[in-house]
Amino acid sequence: MLEYIAANEPTIRLSFFIGTLVLIGLWEAVAPKRTPRASKPWRWVNNFGVTFFNTFLLRVLFPVLAVGAAATAAEKGWGLFNIIELPLPVTIILAVILQDMVIYWQHVVFHKIPLLWQLHKMHHADVDYDVSTGARFHPVEIFLSMLVKLVVVFALGPPVVAVIIFEILLSSIAMFNHANAGLPKAIDRVVRLFMVTPDMHRVHHSVIRAEHNNNFGFNLPWWDYMFRTYTAEPSEGHDGMTIGLHEYQKDKKQSIFWMLALPFRRR
Repeated sequence: MLEYIAANEPTIRLSFFIGTLVLIGLWEAVAPKRTPRASKPWRWVNNFGVTFFNTFLLRVLFPVLAVGAAATAAEKGWGLFNIIELPLPVTIILAVILQDMVIYWQHVVFHKIPLLWQLHKMHHADVDYDVSTGARFHPVEIFLSMLVKLVVVFALGPPVVAVIIFEILLSSIAMFNHANAGLPKAIDRVVRLFMVTPDMHRVHHSVIRAEHNNNFGFNLPWWDYMFRTYTAEPSEGHDGMTIGLHEYQKDKKQSIFWMLALPFRRR
């Protein structure tokens, strides 16, 4: 089974991406949490246009991506998990958790360092919040994130399957928790003990700085609880809160070219 997953990684990841997108898209259509302020077709074309552009760039710029790096580390015996012997299921679980913690801290750093915030604010400038927002990142941020992933993979030496599982979780849960939908409150309270929910992460997209500087987790919520970056609810409620950044509230028709140029624009 593990060999099959490793051999068919591109197909499996694409299938999860499309399947999750369809399911979340249907959920948003049936039970939207908020009324959109901008044209959804326009946003989807441009937000996912950035995603496909980023995917193309990664394939061009990196001869080895995270999965390939894990295979290289295993072949060379590099990294923590290639030095210490643990049962494979334990290694996979630990590798996924540690990779997720790194992504949490990477996210924090992109908020705290002004130069990196200039890149990351493209994600936050979206005036609406839906599944397409979860795939909207500047290519330079994606490039830097891949460098971080490669360093982590070579340092940890996780099994190839652990990297594949993590990449699928990162993509799928990011789309889930950016959904313009919500779980019933009683269910949400339980789910957010183990997974970042849409209502939990939506707080992070508030125009209020104290709120968008909290709830950094994408997959696991534990890091926000542990490092005291957790806010349970937006101060103005999910229906009343304003999504995005103050300075871009009037820019509702954000094209792919507008987004790519955003970090380099003067306010």
